[in-house]
Parts: sequence; structure tokens; C-alpha cells
Amino acid sequence: MARDGARMFGWTLHGDGRTLGPDDVVAPHERLSWGRTIGLGGQHVVAMFGATFVFPLLMGLNPQLAIMMSGVATILFLLVVKGMVPSYLGTSASFVAAAAAIRAQGGTSQDVTGAVLVSGLVLVVVGVLVHVLGSGLLHRLLPPVVTGAVVMLIGFNLAPVVSGTYWPQDQWVALFVMAFTVVCAVAFRGFVSRIAVFLALVVGYVLSWLLDRVFGQITSYDAAAGAVTTHWRTSFDGVADAAWFGLPPTTGTLGPDGQPLVGLHLPSFSAAAILLVLPSVIALVAENTGHVKAVAEMTRTDLDPYMGRAIAADGLGTALASSIGGSPTTTYAENIGVMAATRVYSTAAYYVAALVALVFGLSPKFGALVSSVPGGVLGGITVVLYGMIGLLGAKIWVQNRVDFGNPLNLVPVAAGVIIGIGDVQLRFTDEFVLGGIALGTIVAIAGYHLARALAPADLRRRADRPLGGVDGREAGDPGGSVVTVGHDEYGTDRHPEATRER
Repeated sequence: MARDGARMFGWTLHGDGRTLGPDDVVAPHERLSWGRTIGLGGQHVVAMFGATFVFPLLMGLNPQLAIMMSGVATILFLLVVKGMVPSYLGTSASFVAAAAAIRAQGGTSQDVTGAVLVSGLVLVVVGVLVHVLGSGLLHRLLPPVVTGAVVMLIGFNLAPVVSGTYWPQDQWVALFVMAFTVVCAVAFRGFVSRIAVFLALVVGYVLSWLLDRVFGQITSYDAAAGAVTTHWRTSFDGVADAAWFGLPPTTGTLGPDGQPLVGLHLPSFSAAAILLVLPSVIALVAENTGHVKAVAEMTRTDLDPYMGRAIAADGLGTALASSIGGSPTTTYAENIGVMAATRVYSTAAYYVAALVALVFGLSPKFGALVSSVPGGVLGGITVVLYGMIGLLGAKIWVQNRVDFGNPLNLVPVAAGVIIGIGDVQLRFTDEFVLGGIALGTIVAIAGYHLARALAPADLRRRADRPLGGVDGREAGDPGGSVVTVGHDEYGTDRHPEATRER
């Protein structure tokens, strides 16, 4: 591998650039022929596609702008990590719950992007601290029991959004899309399982259009009207009026939740919104840590020295995207899965993917088509995605063998999880209220560290070692979380060397 990214733009041709042996691995500083590299870049675009524009829709942000800024953020990320961590930065799911809460309380999309921008800057600071002080800082401040609790409450806090906004718009389409997503994710292997969300969205969209043609209008909850009305499932009026080429619009159309999808705009800043969004930083730290560890394992490279850079780069991408109204970003497990399946870790393919995303982001017609996704389709997708986000918290606990027989682990995080999921409110004044995700996160983190300060030495020792283990290394990587749809977080065809015991 090129030392310290010295060959960031001077990729070495792997072999003849055309053929790969059964045990060949294309390293980040290598590439195949440009024709094959472009094909792999296109595959990475398809892998990130569904989630990258579904999540902006759920946050009330413009999907065309999100796709475009995902390309910009990916290029920025690769530059900051000096080409040592091949990753694609797509739209983060970790902010969806906070964005929904902000909008439900009368906040605007501008409030959402302002809060996301602040969170991105906080993530940059965290990355710098990790780079200077070492990755052990994360484990001390955010042990797996706390990280898992925060990720869990962020995901499960979204359940009312599914049941109250998306599912009622077309329950039968939602049920079909949900079932289709499950079947694609578990019955198929390899790349098909990786793009289950994208396939479900396309199939659900086509099904809704066919139902309109065969059965006519549906009488159901209309998010735009906020009431039960008779209406078409699909509408292409905005698509017909949109231009083929151009920047994302500055005016918004109505999204599937009935609220405006704002295009290019400057963010605004609200203390209440910022407090709601800040807990998502913890989820992003956990996600980035897990993804860097996964890439390190697959490439058989020590990437710990680049952990801080990766976290800071994600923060920079998030801050840059949100500064003009775009969506928050994060490294994508879907694309890590593509690398695992192909054993091609070339960063050249990621630059190609980023450029393709930029091209899509310059088509308002594409953005209008994505914005017109029926609410019932999103109902079927979100019931799976939101549950997966929540269960990733449990996955962190399991991977790190958290001992819930220890009251130090059990009691404080139990309170935080219930406050977050139940949207419990703590009112200070008529203008300042803490609740849900923000309050649950504060209780989980502060409660844990307070309990640790008061706990006897034997409980602290038990908390510091995994259940049935001797030291933290036996429990896996602290805070590792991977958002994905597929058979495992690394893909279905892991390199044999990546599975060996360390």
C-alpha cells in the first residue's frame, strides 16, 4: 500500500488491469483498467443510491442536492484520509429521528440543516481529539453500553413517524414493500441483498402507478392535507415541469410527509433543534469507527492512525453539505459490502462514483422524480430501516458482550432508552423543553458516568471487561456499528484473511 497516501492520484495498475485471480486483492492505491474501474464506480453508485435519497426525503431535504453533495463529501473524505480509507459518504440515517422531531415541533428544514451543521463541526472536533489523543478516548467517554443505548433510542424514537405518517397513506403497498425488502435482504446473496432498499423503492413505485391505472384513486390519509382524502398514489406533475439540467431548486415541493422539501438554502440556528440533533454525533462516531475497523480488517491494514481523520472528514462533509441545505453524510456499509464482494478496494472507483453522483445532482428532473415517491412506499421501507437502526444498538451490546447483570450497565441506560423511545419531556420554560432523543442521550451518558463514579470498585471492574471475556479486545471493537441490508456487515464474500483470528 502506498505510504501515507503518496500515490493518492497515481494508482498502480493491478496486474494486466483486466483479470483477477481467486485470491487477488486490488489495494486502495491500485486500480483495474479504466473501463472496469468506471463499471465498479457505477456499482458503488447503485449501492448507495436508495438510502442516500430516501433519508433526505424523510428529513424534509432535497434528494437531488443530497446526491450531489454526497459526491462532494466523498471526494473531500478521500483527500482528508489521504486515500488510505476507501469509503463512500452517503446520507446519514442517524439524523432522521431528530429531523422528524424538529419538524413535528413546528421547526423548518432550515432549522434542521443549521443543527446538522453544528453537529458536523462537533464531529470535526471529536475527530481532531481522536487523532491527537488516540482512539482509546472514544471507549472511555462512550463505552459500548452507552453507545448502544443512544443508537437504539435514536432508531426506535422513529416508530410513530412510520405509524402516523407513512404507513396510513397506503397500508397494502406499505405491507408489500416491507415484505419485498425482507425477501431481497435475506433470500438473495451478494449485490442484490445490498441494494434491497433501492429495489424495494423501484418496485413499490411501479406497483403504486399500476394500482392507480387499474383501480383509480385511493381514499386514505393524505400527508399534504393532514386528513383522509381521495387522491392519486403517484403524481408526476413536478417531474414534467422540472428541467433536465441545472442546480437543485431553491424553492421546495411537498414531500411524502406533506411538508416542504426545501432545495438550496442557508441554514438557521435554533438551540432547541441543535440539542435534538447533537446526540446523532455519537451514532456517527460509532458508525465511522465500525466502518474503519471493517475496512482495516478486509485490507489487512492498521488504520487506527487514520481513525481521527476519518471521523473529522465525515464531520467536514456534513458541515459542508448542510451549509447550503444538503443532508448529513456518513460512510456507507453498502459500499463496504461491494468492496468485500469484489475484493477491489481501489479509491479510483470511489472517485468515479463521486463524479457520477455529481452528474445526477445536476438534474432537477431526477430530483423531482425522487421527491414524488409515494408515502406508502416509504412506509414499507421505513418500517424496516428504522427498526434496523434501533437494533444496531443491540448489536453493539452483543458484539461487545455488555454485562447487563451489572447494575452499573443496566440502570442508567435503561432510563435513557425509555426516555428516548417514549419521547419523555422535561420542561424548563415555555420556550425551552428537553425531551426524546436529546434528554434520553443526556440521561444515558451522564447517568452512566455518575453511576460509575459512585459504584464500588468490583462493579467498575466488571463493567470494564466483557461478559465472559478477559479484556476489551475479546469483545470486539468498541462502538462498532454498521447500517446495512444484507447477510453480514462485510458482505457475502469476505476475503479469507479477513476472517482469521487476530
